[in-house]
Amino acid sequence: MDLWISAVCIVVLAILIDRFVGEVPNAIHPLRWIGNLVGFLDRHIRRTSRPATVLKGMLSYLLVAVLYIFISVAISALTRHFLGEIPWIIISAFLFKVDFAIFSFRKHCIPIQRDLRNGDLDAAAAKTQMIVSRKTAGMDADHIASSCTETISENLVDSVLSPTLYFGLLGLPGAIMFRCANLMDAMWGYLNEKYGDLGFFVAKFDDVLGFIGSRISLLFVTVAAFILGMDWRRVIPMARAGKDLTPSPNSAWSMVACAAALGIRMEKVGVYVMGEGDMPTADDITRCYHLVELSSILFILCVTMPLYAFIGIDIQILAESLLLSIGGWFF
Repeated sequence: MDLWISAVCIVVLAILIDRFVGEVPNAIHPLRWIGNLVGFLDRHIRRTSRPATVLKGMLSYLLVAVLYIFISVAISALTRHFLGEIPWIIISAFLFKVDFAIFSFRKHCIPIQRDLRNGDLDAAAAKTQMIVSRKTAGMDADHIASSCTETISENLVDSVLSPTLYFGLLGLPGAIMFRCANLMDAMWGYLNEKYGDLGFFVAKFDDVLGFIGSRISLLFVTVAAFILGMDWRRVIPMARAGKDLTPSPNSAWSMVACAAALGIRMEKVGVYVMGEGDMPTADDITRCYHLVELSSILFILCVTMPLYAFIGIDIQILAESLLLSIGGWFF
């Protein structure tokens, strides 16, 4: 089988796994174990001078990323070497899928929508707390729905466009490089006394890695909005006007873009107001995840797949071959 055909099969299979199989159980999810390792490092790293603590944060990222890359590439390399191409395609698709998520947010949001329609705000707020970092207890229906549309639209970049972009460019090592930076930024990227120095590197590196995905998201949200009959004309001008609404230099792009396409206003009390129109309803949550899902599929088919077929898969196989060669020196 030609290598580019294998690449197409890996990408398509990963999308199908995401849609019909879903997430790996949390107890055995690689990102859960990575999070545990980051937590262990957090508890044992001594905060000393600023330069030393920043260096420790950078070395911590390198340790986490290299370990995750080593394990993933070893699994794919050994599968290709001992079991052949078809099992390698399947395993590579599963390893790729672990690093992105297109359809998972509808599974989280459907129970929230059900509670909203039934008027059970306490239950809806409790479920919303599982997908956002803000305090949701006591929220009204408008702000619960807004919280859902905000996290769905923000994760277009963090959960899909950025990891799949680097997968296209660098294969599995690229997707893992971004996923580890994004995970550690979520855990350490706070401007406070505890994490201001330790999380400095991962926060900046995550910003750098997310730069392209956040901005290119406008194009794919526009196309998806056009296909879905939404207000596609306002996406780019409104997103460019509202790009500085969040502390992160990347988050607002896709969030404002989705708000514009949906014709809604999303609000985080005391922090920002995005878009124009009414606050979202339970039905708008559905419209939002349909918009984000279609934007994601378009991006993967138009950008990730060709990049991986002609660049990323070669780099992944090079990494696999290098690992097997190193292993051959010892066994």
